[in-house]
Amino acid sequence: MADLQPLPAKQLRVRCAPDVFDFETTASLEDLAGGLGQARAEEALRFGLAMGQPGYHVFVLGEPGTGRHAAVFRLLRELSEGGEVPPDLCYLHNFDDPPRPRLLTLPAGRGAILRADMQAFIADLGPAIEAALDSDTHSSRVESLQETHKSREEGVLRELSQACAAEGVSLMRTPEGFVFAPIKDGQTMSPEDFDALAPEARETIEAKVGAWSDRLADLLEQFPGWRKELQEATKRAVRDALSPAITHLMRGLRERYADLPQVLVFFDAITHDVLESGEEWASPGEDEEEVSEADAGARFHRYQVKLLVDHSTTRGAPVVCEDNPVFGNLIGRIEHIAQMGTLVTHFNLIRAGALHRARGGYLVLDAERLLTQPFAWEGLKRALRAREIRIEPPAEAQGWSNVLTLEPEAVPCDLKVVLVGDREMFYLLTEHDPDFPELFKVAADFDDDMPRTDENIMRYAGLLATLARASGLLPIDRSGVARLVEQGARLAEDGGRLSLQTRQLADLLREADFHARGAGGGSVGGAHIDAAIASRARRFGRYSERVLESMVEGTTLISTSGERCGQINGLVVVEMAGERFGHPMRITATARLGEGDVVDIERETELGGAIHSKGVLILSAFLAARYARHQPLSLSASLVFEQSYAPVEGDSASLAEICALLSALAQVPIRQSFAVTGSVNQFGEVQVIGGVNEKIEGFFDLCAVRGLTGEQGVVIPAASVRHLMLREDVVEAARNGRFHVFTVNTVDDAMEVLTGFPAGVPDVKGVMPKESVNHKVAAALAGMTAAKHAFDQGPARHIRHRRRHDGG
Repeated sequence: MADLQPLPAKQLRVRCAPDVFDFETTASLEDLAGGLGQARAEEALRFGLAMGQPGYHVFVLGEPGTGRHAAVFRLLRELSEGGEVPPDLCYLHNFDDPPRPRLLTLPAGRGAILRADMQAFIADLGPAIEAALDSDTHSSRVESLQETHKSREEGVLRELSQACAAEGVSLMRTPEGFVFAPIKDGQTMSPEDFDALAPEARETIEAKVGAWSDRLADLLEQFPGWRKELQEATKRAVRDALSPAITHLMRGLRERYADLPQVLVFFDAITHDVLESGEEWASPGEDEEEVSEADAGARFHRYQVKLLVDHSTTRGAPVVCEDNPVFGNLIGRIEHIAQMGTLVTHFNLIRAGALHRARGGYLVLDAERLLTQPFAWEGLKRALRAREIRIEPPAEAQGWSNVLTLEPEAVPCDLKVVLVGDREMFYLLTEHDPDFPELFKVAADFDDDMPRTDENIMRYAGLLATLARASGLLPIDRSGVARLVEQGARLAEDGGRLSLQTRQLADLLREADFHARGAGGGSVGGAHIDAAIASRARRFGRYSERVLESMVEGTTLISTSGERCGQINGLVVVEMAGERFGHPMRITATARLGEGDVVDIERETELGGAIHSKGVLILSAFLAARYARHQPLSLSASLVFEQSYAPVEGDSASLAEICALLSALAQVPIRQSFAVTGSVNQFGEVQVIGGVNEKIEGFFDLCAVRGLTGEQGVVIPAASVRHLMLREDVVEAARNGRFHVFTVNTVDDAMEVLTGFPAGVPDVKGVMPKESVNHKVAAALAGMTAAKHAFDQGPARHIRHRRRHDGG
């Protein structure tokens, strides 16, 4: 038997001595400059954000709680300070094509000024128009034009009336229009008198009436032209009356914006529109009066400036984080209002999206939130591909709506997008979305932990000081920092590394601060850290306590003493709500004559996951390769997790399963005072597993409740020693010899610890030493093979053969 000794207590937890720190509390430490342990990720971020070529947007990947967002915003603030402030974005009414508002870009801050100036212009415009059109000069001119036109029409009608009267025909004006009638003795002839005339006389009169009617028709055809001339003359009069007023109102604006040609073009368009339609605003109708009561500028809303993005208070390049990246919040939207049962809109109802606000700077989005919003991901990709932001509602884009809307001029999309997500999402998008690698060419991968070196421990103290100061917590003394370093190693599941899960560390600091203040202390010490850890374990410990109670009461059958063949204590880890705990689980194995099948009952009942099934298949291969290289494997074995009613996943129980199976075959009992965890490969080598601390502590808790005898312990892979960061009570029990942690490299090592029998190393001829475990297993399998052969060649074979001949 190999000399397998339990690990010394000092290897069960990698301690951090408080005296390695040269400060009393973290109050004397400065905030950590830059990130900690994320040099690769920050280098990628800087590269992606500085790269000017299209498609070099950044995807930040890593586990939640590793400070990804904080690092991104810290770096973006640094880059933003040296960036240029982007121009303001405005939309203007398009006088040539109203449904397509025009885009106006202005130097930062000028947009708000222009909007205010146009509001003032609109406020002065109404009174100026009314004053100009109500002036005596303009009124006299219009009246003169109207009188001249009236006199012209009446004059030609009078001349026509006099001419036809000389021929005995009278021109009369009736409500239905003009009519001609014959005259007799200076009076209009009655119908009776006309009928009394001789036929020849009637024909003569009718011919005269027809001729004069034709002349009247020719004359009336000229009236529309004259009236059009009157309208044009009136419009010229209105333009002449308004021109000085508009010129006066525009003079100051034109001087103020002489350096912006686009604004001057807008002023020209307003001037032309006012001169062409100013008469319409002179006497607003009832509907227009109602609108003006709701909105003082409604009469002239098309002269307003829609300030889409205002950078008057922006310093440097903008940094925008959109927490709710729905399509409208991201791309922008066009709102509608209900009027008379109809949805209407105008350019003042255009709303900016996050892409507009971040133009010229940086936009930060949460990838998971983005992908769960309808149309948002496709809208973002479309904007980044086309390098322009086009506000096109999804309904209109898909042809689902018949509501009239606007088509604003597209805005150039000049910005950097930073998506923050986990690794799985990054790999899924890379594999399944061909657009993703074309648009997000830079991956900034944040590490979950960092090496536990002396230098990094000192920097870790700076990180803890920064986290405490950011939350307004008490400073941490040396014992508290040392305890947090050890907790960081436990979170990393590696005694030689430190976790970068800043969220968990910050939560622990806040809870420790609560305990420290409750005790009246001026700083957070190691005892407060321990109290916070214990308190958190208590809050989340209901389920684990119930599991332990069921074992103590005997509801769940777990033995911690005695020996039994084919039965072993495996170790599992349960994760609930982010908290993990371990507990033992009985694994049993049975073996009998068969066809070489190892039945995984968990897999057969669909309770075993793929990785667990893989572990069983590997141990089957190991069994066949070691003991049945030159003979059939003539056994049928079954493996099961007893009293397991939930899915089982992972291969960390494969060492326990192969040990149970070897025990069942060799009929060598396994000590029930041990629990086992580890995976095996086809050569019988024991491999590292996860959750080793929680697994050991779960079995320790059961043994402690039942009473530590000094014979209890766990068997773990030797490669997992570096991951040990066990609780203090477990370490203390190991130091006093009341609990043991054994490490093994092979299945043979594990069997020796669990059974007390030598495993048996074959000699040069491949012969196993007698009374060894391997010899007993080989003998049992050889006996099964002989029995199987005898069974196949015996009377039963002839009976089966005869039945096949008889067709039975």
